[in-house]
Amino acid sequence: MQYDPEVADRVRKVIADAGVTQREFARRIVMDPSKLSRSLGGTRRFTAAELARIADTGGVDAGWLLGAARPPEPAVRRERAVAPEGGRPLQIVRETVRLIAERGFHAVRVQDIAAACDTSTAAIHYHFPGRDDLLEAAVRWCMDEDTARRAARIADAADTADELRQLIELQIPRTPQQRWQWSVWLDLWAEAARSTAVGRLHADYYRQWRATVADVIRRGTAEGVFRRADPDAAALRLTALIDGLATQVLASAPDGTGTGPDDMHEALTAYVDATLTAR
Repeated sequence: MQYDPEVADRVRKVIADAGVTQREFARRIVMDPSKLSRSLGGTRRFTAAELARIADTGGVDAGWLLGAARPPEPAVRRERAVAPEGGRPLQIVRETVRLIAERGFHAVRVQDIAAACDTSTAAIHYHFPGRDDLLEAAVRWCMDEDTARRAARIADAADTADELRQLIELQIPRTPQQRWQWSVWLDLWAEAARSTAVGRLHADYYRQWRATVADVIRRGTAEGVFRRADPDAAALRLTALIDGLATQVLASAPDGTGTGPDDMHEALTAYVDATLTAR
């Protein structure tokens, strides 16, 4: 598929009609914002699956999006008999993530995802042609959701010390939802070790996560809340400890033997007090 400026213009119209930012629209179609930007700018071609997701999410006819001579209104706009919350692409990704948490990625079949979405396997492949496409979209969605939760959690923090406490608490798998999220991440991490595309996403996510922690430590040091330390090195050690302890919590026996959430919280608090908290 060659770059077509008319297609790019029509995608821009879809985004404008959606009334959201380009980044938010990229989130809705589960696409890397930089890829969307490059495709609109002419340095990258849209894939057929990306255009399908754009058409579905924007509620437009795919043929018009690809250049069919139809007037934008009302022929382009189409009504969907059943409009899943956030659109079909997001529904597919959300159900994929839920099934991964319950069964593990390799135990999830396209048929299972189609059944969960009350649609056909052809519809799944229309939006995400292969398992790798779907896995990459699932990883990206998890990254975006986790980033949004962190931002909301620390928005009302009293100070930088409280910000760090909130970030740590958010990572402790206490609730069923938190355990569900960690189960997904553990499964996707294993896939990241085998997939170059997912591995790049994984590395990008961790750069962002560690940068968030490092920024809190850096600001806390400047405010005198934390003792002087290399923020990047301190963030690397702390996030690695969080990962290891969370894995132990999830692997603990149902009868409560092993590492529990309170044990994880106590260990992390002790570590922060011993290595970061100003005396």
